[in-house]
Amino acid sequence: MEIPFLDTILWPIKWVVELILVGWHYLWTFIGLDPAAGLTWVLSIVGLVLVVRAALIPIFVRQIKSQRKMLEVAPQLKKIQDKYKGKKDQFSREAMSRETMELYRKTGTNPLASCLPLLLQMPIFFSLFSVLNNAQKGQAGVGPLNAQLGEQFGNATLFGVAPLHDTFIGSWNNGGPWQVMVIAGLMVVLMTASQFYTQLQIMAKNQSPEAKASPMFKQQRVLLYILPLVFVFSGVAFPLGVMFYWLTSNLWTMGQQFLVIRNMPTPGSEAAKAREARLAKKGKLEPSKGAPAIESIPEAPKTTQRQQPVSKNRAKKQQGDKK
Repeated sequence: MEIPFLDTILWPIKWVVELILVGWHYLWTFIGLDPAAGLTWVLSIVGLVLVVRAALIPIFVRQIKSQRKMLEVAPQLKKIQDKYKGKKDQFSREAMSRETMELYRKTGTNPLASCLPLLLQMPIFFSLFSVLNNAQKGQAGVGPLNAQLGEQFGNATLFGVAPLHDTFIGSWNNGGPWQVMVIAGLMVVLMTASQFYTQLQIMAKNQSPEAKASPMFKQQRVLLYILPLVFVFSGVAFPLGVMFYWLTSNLWTMGQQFLVIRNMPTPGSEAAKAREARLAKKGKLEPSKGAPAIESIPEAPKTTQRQQPVSKNRAKKQQGDKK
């Protein structure tokens, strides 16, 4: 069912999505691929992911910095939580919320920054879903995806039997090609595994001891096992073309996260210790990040003051003064 209000909001994003998609399609066609083949359109979707995720790199860097700040304020945040621990009255809850927000304001932290890249991708995801939904009906898009390209996209198939607009549940209910269900099922498994592994990397290797002791870490552990279920139940309802976008995006995230954990780990985490060990093995450990180098300081030469000769009378006088 179409929602006019949502279509109006997504219109500019759909136009850009179509521009990038058609641009890649033109490139693959220029190279020599069949313009109506499913592989050509899948590669165009992969190109769309590369452009979108590359554009989100600056936001991802801000996300990393925000996470670092959240780690820095974690001890202060825990003090506030301990201060109001066991107090469930409305006044205490409001005071705790007020102090927490004031702490975020003073330190310039934002607990929602880690969700920003995902939130920014959701409109693109829904726009692609809408573009595919219209293409399967042979309809033109709102921009560069004209009627001819829309028909090609809507009729494009993988291996000649699996339409990109088809879904697992749709093929199941309508007795469609079994190849669609096999490809969609494999895609769901890969999407779930890549998402799970990415989150597991963060929690197992890139968390400081303070972060692991926080309530937020316990919530992340719960989400680690809940999110895969979301992929399983929602993935079967998405067209194959959208699932290719989602899987490629997950693989980008997994690779990007691996590089970040390896080269810019969270201070105090297992990944940070592993990085220090690698740098120490290569002799490239920075003094500020590892154990400070101990340099032998030459001992200053002892200077002896020349003692002046003292007469007998003066010596007796000095001994008398000491007594």
